[in-house]
Amino acid sequence: MSQPRILMSVALWSWFLFLPLVITSPIAAQTPTSEDATAAPSQNEWANWHYSAYLDVAYLLDFNFPENHRWRSRTTSSRFNEFAPNMGFLNIRKDAMADSRWGMELGAQGGNDSKDFAFLPNEPKVDGSDTLRHVQRANVSYLAPVGKGLTIQAGLFNSLIGYESLYAKDNANYTRSWVADNTPYMMFGVNVRYPVNDQLTVTGFIINSYYHLAHPNDQPSYGAQVAYKPTGQLTVTETLYAGPDQSKTSFDFWRFYLNSIVEWKSDDLVLALSYDIGTEAIANQPGEPRTFVMGGNLVGRWHIAGPWAVALRPEFYWDRNGRWTGNEQFVKAMTTTVEYAVPFGWTNTRMRLEHRWDESTGAEGGFFKGGDVTPGVPGLTASPHLLILALLWTFDSP
Repeated sequence: MSQPRILMSVALWSWFLFLPLVITSPIAAQTPTSEDATAAPSQNEWANWHYSAYLDVAYLLDFNFPENHRWRSRTTSSRFNEFAPNMGFLNIRKDAMADSRWGMELGAQGGNDSKDFAFLPNEPKVDGSDTLRHVQRANVSYLAPVGKGLTIQAGLFNSLIGYESLYAKDNANYTRSWVADNTPYMMFGVNVRYPVNDQLTVTGFIINSYYHLAHPNDQPSYGAQVAYKPTGQLTVTETLYAGPDQSKTSFDFWRFYLNSIVEWKSDDLVLALSYDIGTEAIANQPGEPRTFVMGGNLVGRWHIAGPWAVALRPEFYWDRNGRWTGNEQFVKAMTTTVEYAVPFGWTNTRMRLEHRWDESTGAEGGFFKGGDVTPGVPGLTASPHLLILALLWTFDSP
């Protein structure tokens, strides 16, 4: 069994090993007296436990009507002109808090968006990846009593790179940006986070690869993040990734990726600017060319009133050598979204209507369209228009 497969197996089972520590914490270990042995657990006893569920279904209409129903160079929301069950998950989480320092998270997922989100183009996959892609989260955490609190987390956790989530419910728009689709949505390894003060938080991480289900080698990758909050509404985040993501692991062939985010948030308005840049020399190509990628977007979301909100996201993405998307291209896109939300108890049902326009140019640019150039070779067009209707249902315990 390969090292990444062993590590992933450890993540899946580690919560069982740490669960006794969690449930024997000072709060959970209180033994009821004979008078209250049958009483329900107190509110404090279960305050750090949370349960959630999610369902995402959509219909994406591409007016170019590609016969293969696929969105070229994309890994999420990638099926057109058919009913698309894009995502669903179940999750249980216990927060690591000062009164109960052990935490854990475990979740399972499925749907179209769980198929291709965690792989490097033209690089080997982790053994058993078709099963492991259904693991939504599997981690344990500990809040160490050091200074303002040092949090250590190990296993499969949410990515520290990027602004948007794999799950559309967490984003202003339904479809993800090009920057988001080409950075990790999850990470497997260890991260350590420390709040230096109320404005500054620093994080370091060691992970198995840029994408957690890729297996280009047996060497780890590294990264660091600085989050600065000068005011209650403004946050600036810088994250650097560095590591080997191909068979040759010498430092000359490491991938370097910098993710920069500036977010301003009020009760009804959110503005977020993202800018990413990355580079990597390729060992197995003539001349060992240095690849380069750059992308950025501006997300704006306005809660108009009551259940209504609108969002706008202009963006660009340049994959000079095709290392990130698989094709040499420059992409521009504009996404506009209208949302109607219906909260009820612990659930929230959101309906989104979205229009999206993309344009891909360059040596290998383009999107699939109806009709083959030759048998089995689909035709390409530069600019598809998409109309999307999505239903997002969430359940979150307090």
